[in-house]
Amino acid sequence: MITATAARIINFLPDKWVTSISKNIINNYLNKYANIHITGSENLKEIQTPTIFVCNHLSNSDGLVLDKALKAIDPTFVAGEKLSNNAVTSIGVNVMKTTTIKPNTADKEGLEKIIKLVKQGESLLIFPEGTRSRASNLIEAKKGILLIARLTGAPIVPIGLYGTEKLLPIHQDGNMKAETFNKADVHIQIGQQFELLQRAKEQDKKEYEEFTLTYIMKKIAELLPEGYRGVYK
Repeated sequence: MITATAARIINFLPDKWVTSISKNIINNYLNKYANIHITGSENLKEIQTPTIFVCNHLSNSDGLVLDKALKAIDPTFVAGEKLSNNAVTSIGVNVMKTTTIKPNTADKEGLEKIIKLVKQGESLLIFPEGTRSRASNLIEAKKGILLIARLTGAPIVPIGLYGTEKLLPIHQDGNMKAETFNKADVHIQIGQQFELLQRAKEQDKKEYEEFTLTYIMKKIAELLPEGYRGVYK
């Protein structure tokens, strides 16, 4: 992976240069290390937009490969702000359209930006788990996806992704600057668009949220091999 010193130098350049250099760096890494297989692309042909793509999260390379797979729609990625604050991982952020949010907080400003983007016609990509899965299978999702889906009214497209945990593995000490690319087969399965479930009269708020969140995550799980389905088998 690019060194922290080189990344900091790049990020001090004019924005136009930063984007161009970052794209070249990332494309070189993906061309060298990632053998990307995409299925379900036909599900993108007639979807309603703006839409919210939801995907499992295994690696800091997830956004990079999904950005290539979804280039025809070119969604904005909802990312934790620490990716932008890290010189090395910011190189990846530079090549994608992103909007940041503070994880595990009531980030009203970040949420307002997200809602505004969708209202302006922008599609989103969200990792509902909120963090990368160290076990390489689905972990419990956060409720943020429900709030965003309700407030925007946008339909949802599920994506199952695997192989990126081998392409750019999570460092055992959590040091993102020390993560390195390895050759790997990466599989992206795009599912069919669906609408957020409506709350039934007999459901209380908590019951509805738990049921609906599980429904969304099982849509992702259906697109993954059984070993990756984790708590949503």
